[in-house]
Amino acid sequence: MWAAGGRLSPMLAAGVVSSCVRVVRCNRRGKLPAGSVTLIPRRAHRVTQHGNTGKLERNGEAKKSVICLEGNIACGKTTCLNYFSETSNIEVLTEPISQWRNVRGHNPLGLMYQDPERWGITLQTYVQLTMLDRHLSPISAPVRMMERSIFSAKYIFVENLFRSGKMPEVDFAVLSEWFDWITTNIYLPVDLIVYLQATPEKCHERLKQRSREEEKVIPLEYLESIHQLYEDWLIKRTSSPLPAPVLVIPADHDLNEMLHQYEENRDKILHACYL
Repeated sequence: MWAAGGRLSPMLAAGVVSSCVRVVRCNRRGKLPAGSVTLIPRRAHRVTQHGNTGKLERNGEAKKSVICLEGNIACGKTTCLNYFSETSNIEVLTEPISQWRNVRGHNPLGLMYQDPERWGITLQTYVQLTMLDRHLSPISAPVRMMERSIFSAKYIFVENLFRSGKMPEVDFAVLSEWFDWITTNIYLPVDLIVYLQATPEKCHERLKQRSREEEKVIPLEYLESIHQLYEDWLIKRTSSPLPAPVLVIPADHDLNEMLHQYEENRDKILHACYL
């Protein structure tokens, strides 16, 4: 069923496999202490297409860990990724921002920030595709750390566009249908979510310092909205399902303190599959 490069075959993409059983994840409520790991009941056991879930899974990668690094814009994800990229036996996948800035000569990321009502679904459809490609690409090391995930793309950024009134309901419905099909039919294992919990004010300060062209138009209010959605999802657990346990790392500190925190949490992160 898999085509070259880990992609879905045309037959599967056309919907030939339609008898898959959806996995219902637990979504318990409660406050999550900062800097701690909370165990959430896992998804179904790692199985192949012929197992109980009916979801597709690539063979030979069940023992490898997948960690998703989550957090607001300018919360410090790049610093964290750079730190762990120097560790042996771990591969780091950054968000494919260069792809979002150049789709056959077009910049959907820049267009979305300029006019989200017009270009929101254009960007988010492509984000969903590229993040799915990240999840499905072959893992080259025992541990993979991904910058964000297909889950936060939907639960945070698509949700924010819709709640803010900048995405029409029909666009939200179409993206939701695609997301539901993907997560119903394809096994996307995540062993740990590392949440860099930074205040919107600190993120706004860092955002202005790094001066990325597309981000110049981002107001503090936008960061506050993204922050609240992350808190509802990963801390309060009152919104969308959690695909994995969560490790919260306070991220308002300076560089030296953040590096110290990454070192303190190194073992928890690198041994996520045993949590």
